[in-house]
Amino acid sequence: MTDHVRIGILGAARIAPGAVIKPARSTTAAEIVAVAARSRHRAQEFADEHGIPRVHDTYQELLEDPAVDAVYNPLPNGLHGKWTLAALAAGKHVLCEKPFTANAAEARQVADAAAASGLVVMEAFHYRYHPMALRLAEIMSSGVLGPLRHVQASVCFPLPVFSDIRYNWSLAGGALMDAGCYAVHMARLVGGGEPEVRSAHALLRDPRIDRAMTASLRFPEGHTGTVRASMWSRSLLNISIRAIGENGSVRVFNPLGPQFVHRLWLRLQDRRTSETFGKRPTYAYQLDAFTDAVLQGKPFPTTPEDAVRNMAVIDAIYTAAGLPVREPSA
Repeated sequence: MTDHVRIGILGAARIAPGAVIKPARSTTAAEIVAVAARSRHRAQEFADEHGIPRVHDTYQELLEDPAVDAVYNPLPNGLHGKWTLAALAAGKHVLCEKPFTANAAEARQVADAAAASGLVVMEAFHYRYHPMALRLAEIMSSGVLGPLRHVQASVCFPLPVFSDIRYNWSLAGGALMDAGCYAVHMARLVGGGEPEVRSAHALLRDPRIDRAMTASLRFPEGHTGTVRASMWSRSLLNISIRAIGENGSVRVFNPLGPQFVHRLWLRLQDRRTSETFGKRPTYAYQLDAFTDAVLQGKPFPTTPEDAVRNMAVIDAIYTAAGLPVREPSA
């Protein structure tokens, strides 16, 4: 291992520049050294555009590159598990895009492999590493809101391009998988414990693919929760978190892109305050946490075990809505 983490990218994904390439330019702890895509031509175009020095013909060839310490896995949902397992078998650390896998059973398989390998595997819930999310977690753990009554998390945005892979069953698509995995994770963050899914309702793109999902939860302590996710519904844009307790409430606006605009409001009795946390991107904080884990062994919250629990809630929501649990891609 060098004094920094040399990262290879699996796939020329649109998210990769913002998620790892630009953040790596602002730190000495990470370097993007290689890329592979479905075609050599596409990988070469991507490498030329972003200044990546090495291009591989296949994903497996990248995994076997001794100059790569870790991989960023932004492949479609149904391929996350397969290629994270392959990366672990090749001795590489993994930063895997959300959702971690296609379902909870596959997440369990990956988590077990990660534990056996001793390698770092992080689910890329980038919002969780931003100071606003850290502050939210601090508020919830402090107990200042008193006993909780209700929590809610919404991730709704318009994506009326139905040819997009996020609507593709064979790639483990659906609104709950893409937007809702965030909402479920946020609800678990503020709700504490692991919730039971009481009911769920989907708006459908086709008989198996949800374009929107609403779920009702109950946490072990008795408080309730609501999760909303949408890629196409009347809720065109709503990205927020809220927790209501007997002594007050906390509300967060835009936890996913706080570098653009955001705010946290805290109400305790008759006192109301609001907070902001700067413009540094969530992805920069996430890459810091990933390199700290690889180079220094520092702990982090979005672990494989956390991913198993998140995927279990997602599976339960699909079941409650009368839809099939997603499957890994062939």
